[in-house]
Amino acid sequence: MSDPTAKAQPAAPDISMGTTVGATKAPGDESLAPQHTRIMGRPSYFLAWFGGCVSIGTFAMGSSVVGTLNLIQATLAIAIGCFVIGIALAINGAAGYKYGIPFMVQARSAFGFAGTRIPGLVRAVPAIVWYGFQSWIGAGALNMVSATLFGFDNLIFYFITFQFLQIGLSVMGFQGIKWLENIGSVFILASLTYMFYATVQRYGDELSANLLTMEGSWGMPFWGATMLFLGIYSTMMLNVSDYSREHKKGTGPGLLTTIYAMSILPCTMFMGLIGFMVSEATGTADPIQVFANAVDNTPLLMTTLLFIAFAQVTTNVLNNVVPPTYVLMDVFKLKFPIATVIVGLLAFATFPWKLVQPESAAGLQLFVQTYSAFLGPIFAILVVDYYIIRRRTLDIGKLYDETGPYQGVNYAALVATAVGIVSALTFSAVSWYASLVPAGITYYLLMQHWAPCQRFRQ
Repeated sequence: MSDPTAKAQPAAPDISMGTTVGATKAPGDESLAPQHTRIMGRPSYFLAWFGGCVSIGTFAMGSSVVGTLNLIQATLAIAIGCFVIGIALAINGAAGYKYGIPFMVQARSAFGFAGTRIPGLVRAVPAIVWYGFQSWIGAGALNMVSATLFGFDNLIFYFITFQFLQIGLSVMGFQGIKWLENIGSVFILASLTYMFYATVQRYGDELSANLLTMEGSWGMPFWGATMLFLGIYSTMMLNVSDYSREHKKGTGPGLLTTIYAMSILPCTMFMGLIGFMVSEATGTADPIQVFANAVDNTPLLMTTLLFIAFAQVTTNVLNNVVPPTYVLMDVFKLKFPIATVIVGLLAFATFPWKLVQPESAAGLQLFVQTYSAFLGPIFAILVVDYYIIRRRTLDIGKLYDETGPYQGVNYAALVATAVGIVSALTFSAVSWYASLVPAGITYYLLMQHWAPCQRFRQ
């Protein structure tokens, strides 16, 4: 049977900057063109997401719900958040998986060539902030190892060195990311299991007395907690096409949902519950100090701290480098290696040392709620555009034609985004959820009935 979308494919010159079928993808050979050479099979794709989801931000979100949820409620909130993430990733990643296009190209049919810069920048800012924050945490772990074993204590030195190491790894592109994530996943799982065990051993009696007996809440605080744990990944739910375009063809939506949810669930569950439990027991949200107090055995402590540092590398290069890099490539027409270097340098300007103070968990909670209020409407618009307006069929030629019908700005998408943001901020505890329906319905109605949107309806 012939492919019904074949007629929508552009002529060869339109995508000449892409990787040709059957070619070997060299390190750093990334572009915004449709991706033909897919380098990740199912096991590799699963391990990439697994290794890229060990977020210290999840630790902080666990810390932030202490006092409002009991242990059972916190566990269920994390699980619900992860399965919502899995569904959302599979839904919004479908266009990238089918056509091999990145997020910045996918968004052109809804926002227009110029308008796409808005969701791109909205997506890039949280990534750069998390990049700096997690780099500081990783540098802190390396500094404690150095101070303990060698007596050399210089956090600024390790932060700068650690950041340039990540920049060097990022320049390698998805080929390097693939191997980094795949190799590191086994070490990550073993370390997380041990960290969870050490936490329970050290603080078990106190935790059982407090977390299992407290009543907690099944109301808004509970659903707000589910949004916090999915909010960590609301950035990736937006630009999932940047990753799905690298996954080899042949995986159905159901299996893709399972791959996403089950790769994210273990790390998120471990990190969230560890943060939840140790903050209840110790009152601190700094993971470096937590594990320094929880682990009495020096070799095991050193291994744990090295894990924390390594986990920041795997998370940053997948989650926090690629999205803003593609934004810079699209807006300023930069090459992938140059854009990754700029992103790494911008992370220095986020002042991450301010985010690891004892009171930072509450601030990070507000940060996640706020940026989720901006990302949720964009997610809803992309889904409505692809599934309802375009009916899962994109004209790739038009998506790369700057003088075609998608030139300029689609104001329907901007108005719908604004409506979604207002709704989200009105219900800030569940901002991502609250934004979806208002933004999606507004976009659909404007696309159907507003005259300025006519050329975008083609």
